[in-house]
Amino acid sequence: MNALTDARALLQRLEDPAILLGLDYEILETNGAYERVYGDGTRLPGRRCYEVSHRYDVPCDQAGETCPLQACLRTRQRSEVLHIHYTPRGEEYVNVETLPVFGEDGTVACVVEIMHSVDIARTDAHGDELVGRSPAFQRTMALVQRISRSNTNVLLLGESGTGKELVAHTIHRLSPRSDGPFVPVECSGLPAQLFESELFGHARGAFTNAFREKPGLVEAASGGTLFLDEIGDIPPADQVKILRLLETRRYRRVGSIEPKTADFRLICATHRNLRQMVERGEFREDLFYRLNVFEIELPPLRDRDEDIELLVRSMVARIQPSRPVVISPAALQRLRGYAFPGNVRELKNLVERALVLCDGDTLLPEHLPERCADTGQGDVEDAAIRPLKDVEADYLRRALALHRGDRKSLARKLGISERALYRKLARLKADT
Repeated sequence: MNALTDARALLQRLEDPAILLGLDYEILETNGAYERVYGDGTRLPGRRCYEVSHRYDVPCDQAGETCPLQACLRTRQRSEVLHIHYTPRGEEYVNVETLPVFGEDGTVACVVEIMHSVDIARTDAHGDELVGRSPAFQRTMALVQRISRSNTNVLLLGESGTGKELVAHTIHRLSPRSDGPFVPVECSGLPAQLFESELFGHARGAFTNAFREKPGLVEAASGGTLFLDEIGDIPPADQVKILRLLETRRYRRVGSIEPKTADFRLICATHRNLRQMVERGEFREDLFYRLNVFEIELPPLRDRDEDIELLVRSMVARIQPSRPVVISPAALQRLRGYAFPGNVRELKNLVERALVLCDGDTLLPEHLPERCADTGQGDVEDAAIRPLKDVEADYLRRALALHRGDRKSLARKLGISERALYRKLARLKADT
């Protein structure tokens, strides 16, 4: 098998950790980098890939994740999947690239799997990057990883407080334009009469008090990324100016006749429903389709239940880095039962408030505001009586976030049939 020989030779030339993987998940061969990163003193060939990189006893797709091997076998071509892998440094995000190796009969004989370390987010409480490991968060990060390498326009959607600017900055940081500037523009805070001047700049004498020429934010973003936050708040009269800029990549400073060429990557964000705004005539349809080339919807915090403890530890480390404070199980349970209309931004405010009230080294339920108490998940005598369907919906969301297996095994654990589980999931999705 010449292809297999070539695959083995490729493996040893790669600088990133890589393995030759059988169709039954068995590691057939490793390169030196894989041994250094994932080796634990035992022989790796002969073991299963999910045992080494995930500490699972079942394949990824049976643990609720996307399996790189199965993705490659399904498409019969190169594939990429973002995963969290165990390394000597702890858990890290890894972009897993798979390449099929074909046998003489044209079928896939084995797969080359290459692990590329990516600094996209963290699964611990240190640093200022994005933090999380929940399935909803991982799905978002997979899209961020994909789009970062291109120059395509990105539209970030999500409720207020979900971290849209931080995601935009991460896309910029991972992009080929990372050496250029990242220029955020708060569209809702720009007065209509100053919008064009702030965006495009103005010439000397263009209007009263324009004593000198001033470059605009488009020019400031040259070679980098322009981030237009709350794009849905731009008045219709100014939307056409954005459209013209995107179509021609040219603009003029206010009061000038000299055209300038724009060189930026555009990322926009909004908490509004732009499609509905288009239908109501509040947002230009042609601009919407210019912006919505690659859409990423950020999950609300209520869909990231298992990230709350990690986020709290991360926030404590940032707010008071020299203070070793932990959160009690009771306080954590209250936070997990709270709806968080303000999302991650609200959680940060709650943590900061709790640190002020806490005199010891543990955050307790009494350090949280009253609105966090009526969750239906605290002590029975303290909890407000809630409709059973709401309690079931909350529990089902939590079960989905925590369960690592497939829907069949989840139904078995919940004591219901698989068909009943799918009916409940359909209702849950319809009510969301």
